[in-house]
Amino acid sequence: MADNHEDTGGPDEAAVQLAYMAELMNKGSPQASSLGFHTLEISPGRALVRVKYREDLIGDPATGVIAGGVVTTLLDHTCGQAVYAGLKKAVAIATLDLRIDYMRRSEPGLDVFVAANVYKWTHSIAFVRAIAYDRDPQDPVAAAQAAFMLDASAGRPPGANLKPPARGSAA
Repeated sequence: MADNHEDTGGPDEAAVQLAYMAELMNKGSPQASSLGFHTLEISPGRALVRVKYREDLIGDPATGVIAGGVVTTLLDHTCGQAVYAGLKKAVAIATLDLRIDYMRRSEPGLDVFVAANVYKWTHSIAFVRAIAYDRDPQDPVAAAQAAFMLDASAGRPPGANLKPPARGSAA
């Protein structure tokens, strides 16, 4: 594995840290929190996240199907969790590319799950595959392929990329 992408610590300590990181991502992201994302499994380079079926997430009232945007967000978020779970130190990441192939609509009344797996690490990019499904992972709702930039802030502190206000301008 590349420098920043390996599991460290004992199995119990690592599992607790990964579960804590997943919870922070689910609750710390206003969008993920509002949608009710819940991580079911997390391990180095892998994540399984669920969104429960709710009426306010329906995209088409005539069909009762969860909105495609919810599935897209769940795919991106779960891929990001898989990437973070594979890092040995926390660094900023950013989605560079996310391709989604929708294969069918989700079934009304069913929760949607996404399983993501980092399949390739480089020193600056993680490549991830994911599937979204409701009943059976072998019958996916959608499949995704993503690329994530690692250390997207290049080690700079938060806000370091902001320009200072011009002299004489009102703040």
